[in-house]
Amino acid sequence: MSARAQKLRVKMSVVESLLQFSSTGTLLGALLMLLVLYLLSSGTKSQKEGKEPPGPKPLPLLGNLLTIDLTRPFDTFFELSKSYGNIFQVFLGPKKTVILVGYKTVKEALVNHAEEFGDRDIAPSFRIMNDEHGIIFSNGENWKEMRRFALSNLRDFGMGKRGSEEKIIEEIQYLKGEFDKFEEKPFNTTQPVNYAVSNIISSIVYGSRFEYTDPQFTEMVDRANENVRVGGSISMGLYNTFPWLGPLLKSKRIIVKNIIQSREQMMKLIKALQETLNPQDRRGFVDSFLIRKQNDVISGKKDSYFHDENLMMSVTNLFVAGTDTTGTTLRWGLMLMAKYPHIQDRVQEEIDRVIGGRQPVVEDRKKLPYTDAVIHETQRLANIVPLSLPHVTSCDVTFNGYFIKKGTCVLPLLTSVLRDENEWKTPNTFNPQHFLDEKGQLKKRDAFMPFSAGRRACLGESLARMELFLFFTSLLQHFRFTPPPGLSEDELDLSPVVGLTLTPSPYKLCAISRAERQLN
Repeated sequence: MSARAQKLRVKMSVVESLLQFSSTGTLLGALLMLLVLYLLSSGTKSQKEGKEPPGPKPLPLLGNLLTIDLTRPFDTFFELSKSYGNIFQVFLGPKKTVILVGYKTVKEALVNHAEEFGDRDIAPSFRIMNDEHGIIFSNGENWKEMRRFALSNLRDFGMGKRGSEEKIIEEIQYLKGEFDKFEEKPFNTTQPVNYAVSNIISSIVYGSRFEYTDPQFTEMVDRANENVRVGGSISMGLYNTFPWLGPLLKSKRIIVKNIIQSREQMMKLIKALQETLNPQDRRGFVDSFLIRKQNDVISGKKDSYFHDENLMMSVTNLFVAGTDTTGTTLRWGLMLMAKYPHIQDRVQEEIDRVIGGRQPVVEDRKKLPYTDAVIHETQRLANIVPLSLPHVTSCDVTFNGYFIKKGTCVLPLLTSVLRDENEWKTPNTFNPQHFLDEKGQLKKRDAFMPFSAGRRACLGESLARMELFLFFTSLLQHFRFTPPPGLSEDELDLSPVVGLTLTPSPYKLCAISRAERQLN
């Protein structure tokens, strides 16, 4: 595609988003304003001289929006890095944003300068979801207290330990039963996989799992997934740039409606746990939070962080993060197995040889290096959080020779780490050999950063790794995954659907039972 055609496509994507506006008059007014701003581009100011990061010249108010492919901004940022280097700045409207590109640059910022780059930039779309409470989208003492409490209690309830392993193995049986119901006919894996994965975090948070037919549960999962998808849309990107557009955007109304409905259901669940609370028998994270909240009230502690808003947002953060990323990665894994049957053959040969027909357990991971390498490579290539979540500088910082002002939004481009040509032999190809040494054993790669790094690294990493291994090996042990009849492996489309995460395009697979092939 030519540069001119690319720019036209970007401009059209902006216009299409504006078509969600509620009235023709408002739409025409907005388009007229954008047209005037575009015509003013001849008066664009020159980029500041000095030690600020380089970058393309911005237009007044619009910044570099017309330069960026708003459907896949991470691709534009990667291309811009070829002209401006591994540290550059763009203007998303009037907002200056610094982009960090490549493994060495991202690690240097997030790990070696963790304090300076460790705060979260809370854009308007995240503010309406979280209002600066909870774990993921908060800063300062509130964030420190909530993250510390969450980590401590998630460990207490078995995150990454035997307690979680038992919960996952139990849930695997339900998921295999769901797959069996389709009797080897084509089906969409999205909902059963998301429900299964969500039940793991639900059992840790609430103390119990839900049936897949429970409308209260399925609606919460489906709404959370919809918010992740809509939250990464062009229109919500424009809302983050121009918050005054909010009342006119259908996407914002969808998100707000979903938040309200999910909070109502969550409050019912929490109230039921409150009514049966026993301080000597904590069932999950919510019980621990409620007990701590009670103790702070009894002791007369002022300015306690253990209040209803932090409880609601912390549960929301854990529920969404514990469902979408792991479920999406697992679905990519199943699709890639159908896409590359020779790799699936090798995975299943290793599972059959090492495990046979018994249930896989976490201890088996070190005996299944090829299978583990395939899981790692799935995470790398799927690249489900290409932009990471936005950071913000906590102070003025001079980084790699450039001055970055306090309060500047910073985007670590994780896709540029997971596909860094200096770190990966075939960065754009599914190649499990990336994670195997010459002896065929799993090889640690420092540039493997799907959970980000530093202070804001995913707090559920150990649980996610356990889930991916147990779900993936158990499903590959029991089923062979193939495209629907009449569709070849080559026709399986690896183009993602872009939201806050990159999910597989809608697809159906056949789960063919391997019962007769398993060893006793």
